Amino acid sequence: MTLKTRNLALILAAAAALSLSLAACSPAAEPTSSPAPETSEASDGSCAGVTVIVDTGNLEVEDDPSLETCVETDEPISGPDALAEAELTTVGTVTYPDDVVCRVNGVPSEETELPGADGAAYHETCADMPSANAYWSLWVKPAEGEWDYAQTGLSGLELNPGDSVELLFTLNGEPAAPAPTS
Repeated sequence: MTLKTRNLALILAAAAALSLSLAACSPAAEPTSSPAPETSEASDGSCAGVTVIVDTGNLEVEDDPSLETCVETDEPISGPDALAEAELTTVGTVTYPDDVVCRVNGVPSEETELPGADGAAYHETCADMPSANAYWSLWVKPAEGEWDYAQTGLSGLELNPGDSVELLFTLNGEPAAPAPTS
């Protein structure tokens, strides 16, 4: 495998892992807001719709967007619509506006200090692919299934009632996967 092919494969794999589309990112782009989420819980406390989870992992930020909420639906819903119903805004990158998540509800902000591959701190500008040391990963869990890395970006994701979707911020390889759920 040539270096160019390997780099392309790494970029495509990272894009698939980090994928989602809700708002295009440009220097002047602003996230949009959504109406309050409707929640629907089954009588046993489980979600009768789609569970949406945001977990900042080991990233310590002031305005932590971490949440777990149930989005009411009795039919399939797209990934972007599920996040919008959960009142989450996302920003992609200039290079990959519909494929890569750079920020969730403004996190990490451009002022947040993140570790670079060489150990030096950097600030995410959302221009290109985020560092492999600090990025949002996209996970899905079908009803009665196990967590798995999303095989498509959020824009191509269709969720059914009982499914779960998680945006997990991975910092220096941790956490490597969502916490197990019952």
